[in-house]
Amino acid sequence: MEASDDTEVPPLPLALTRFQVSEEFGFLLPKPLTELPAPYDHWMDIAHELPQLITSHQLRARVHQMPQLSTQHLRGHEELHLAHLVLSFITMGYVWQEGEEGTVQVLPRNLAVPYWEVSQALGLPPILSHADFVLANWRRKDPNGPLEIDNLDTILTLPGGESLRGFVLVTLLVEKAAVPGLKVVVSALRAILQCDEETLHRALQELAGAIKAMSKALRRMHDYVDPEVFYAVIRIFLSGWKDNPAMPHGLIYEGVSPEPLAFSGGSAAQSTVLHAFDELLGICHHEDSATFLHRMRDYMPPAHRAFVEEIHRAMSLKQHVLSSGNARLRAAFNHCVSALTDFRSYHITIVTKYITIAAAKARAGRAEPRARAGTPGGKPPSALEAKGTGGSHIFSFLKSIRDTTREGMISA
Repeated sequence: MEASDDTEVPPLPLALTRFQVSEEFGFLLPKPLTELPAPYDHWMDIAHELPQLITSHQLRARVHQMPQLSTQHLRGHEELHLAHLVLSFITMGYVWQEGEEGTVQVLPRNLAVPYWEVSQALGLPPILSHADFVLANWRRKDPNGPLEIDNLDTILTLPGGESLRGFVLVTLLVEKAAVPGLKVVVSALRAILQCDEETLHRALQELAGAIKAMSKALRRMHDYVDPEVFYAVIRIFLSGWKDNPAMPHGLIYEGVSPEPLAFSGGSAAQSTVLHAFDELLGICHHEDSATFLHRMRDYMPPAHRAFVEEIHRAMSLKQHVLSSGNARLRAAFNHCVSALTDFRSYHITIVTKYITIAAAKARAGRAEPRARAGTPGGKPPSALEAKGTGGSHIFSFLKSIRDTTREGMISA
């Protein structure tokens, strides 16, 4: 890049498409494929039967019979994403088939090697992450119908039935609700460069509206996800092998590394949306929380991670609002911070219901038989009672980031 003198107008920042961010779908994969080409029928056959294979304790045997397939026939971004989704789901089922007391130490070569190769091609870790579970795991029932929950389904599933489907799709709707806010990131940074305070004010109003819409979407979790099924059946399949007492030594990926590798499980902290909004609003989290959040960026598609880093490098919105002395801008900025604080408070409410209260019921042995029936190993997991599936100490972490978000307000 050539050096520029001070008289030049700074370049306009950001374009969503540069970072594989869709103007319609945000970070969601716009048109996920639902089938891989014929050479990968072995993978797809197992993937489509996962709930039955896991609950009948037959998945590991099926994986051992699976041929080791070359990844060279995979073409393009969408095929690679579907392959990663398929291999992620099979891996989580393989590891957790017998529950947290029946884990394995080795992922067999015929699964580990292609999984590693696809992961390397995408720049993703070889474990199920938010990018697989939500962003690339959806389809419309009616291709011409709306992006609404009644017209949506997952591509693949795991034990947990309708609650698993609901958990994925409600999370997807939270991502979709954020899309107007992602567009605002671009227009707000452009307005700062152009000293256009009217456009900036309007952008901040739209951002607050998008964050409120995310909270509204998150509330639908109560309608679609049974807390006991989530805690006793679903949650273990989102758990990783880093900071997890059930797998303290990690997992050996046979044919990839002779030493165990440790990766965090799926986590809401892997959603690029909140990282982007934090960076735009200049939210500074405490060291421990910030370290965990930055590590979660390694579980994002590289282009999405680059989008967050680009916002971090941009001119400071908060400093611009402070230096402007504009009371309307300050109020609009604080409205955004308040909406983000409220979203994080509501997330704590959800976690309380779906983990803390559900864990207490499980400990007391009051889980309903239908939940216990689908539980790997026959009893609810306990290794991560106080931790998130990503490995964080869940309540101290969530309360910390909520509180530091609130501290981002500009005082009058």
